[in-house]
Amino acid sequence: MDALTLLIIRHAEKPDGDATGPGLTHLGKPDAKSLVISGWERAGAWTALFGAGLGGTTYPAPQAVYAADPDSTKDGSEPSRRPYETVLELAARVGLAKPNTSFAKGQEAALVEALLPLSGTVLVAWEHKAIISDILPRLPVTNTGDLPTHWSGKRFDVVLRFDRAAGEIDFTFTELFPCLMPGDSNKPLKNDPIDE
Repeated sequence: MDALTLLIIRHAEKPDGDATGPGLTHLGKPDAKSLVISGWERAGAWTALFGAGLGGTTYPAPQAVYAADPDSTKDGSEPSRRPYETVLELAARVGLAKPNTSFAKGQEAALVEALLPLSGTVLVAWEHKAIISDILPRLPVTNTGDLPTHWSGKRFDVVLRFDRAAGEIDFTFTELFPCLMPGDSNKPLKNDPIDE
């Protein structure tokens, strides 16, 4: 296998009652399946971190960006535009027309199968519950005991990084805490209470 760095983030902030305000499209139209204003701010912070070289070698610029299909799902749930919106400007910043949306929520097995043969740096934005239950268990990881087993609904600030050296099959996992916005945490996901 070729060397591969896989970066996985959760979509940015979503509507959560009056505390966050309404979801808005990139044109400012109300949409419950879109990001809230603070989510758009985080999407911009991810773009700067990964797309402008601000993160150095810890947060490398991706050559490929994946997001769940914003218009359909394969698991019976309602589609969400949030993963796509979270990395739309990042994809543009690194020279891609748009994020790769070939896979919908419910197609995590096919997504991982497509990711494993890749090389370079790849970033994936997805829904947090599916990351934990359907993506992480499919990745060959040497330090599986370090993987989070839950992802609090209140956390949008974590990067899950997987590094595979050339000639290897397994990844080494690292959990990263860039602390880009006020209130972001530097604590591992597994330390958070299970809230969902």
